[in-house]
Amino acid sequence: MVGRIIGFISCVMCAIPFLIIAIYNGNSKEPIHFWSGDTTLKEKVRNVKDYNREMALLYKRCSIVFLITGISFIAAPVAGVILICFECTLGIYLMYKNYKRILSMYS
Repeated sequence: MVGRIIGFISCVMCAIPFLIIAIYNGNSKEPIHFWSGDTTLKEKVRNVKDYNREMALLYKRCSIVFLITGISFIAAPVAGVILICFECTLGIYLMYKNYKRILSMYS
């Protein structure tokens, strides 16, 4: 049972930063950065409001996926481990591809 709780807490701790970024930066006048802190986004993004709305949605989706994984750790630890492995490999790639799509739409 301790492993299930540790898996759940770990996933929630991963979900919280994504949710904070989505909530607090969704209405920002500065473009939301994608992990790297790219300072050239101010010149690249033309429609900051719509760009931030899309990025906030992307971060909310990631947060929800981590929360679902945390719940799966409690229900079935093996499923939780499989999901976290997918999130840390395929999920990062998909998030990056979505970021590039959003950036190309608004630049």
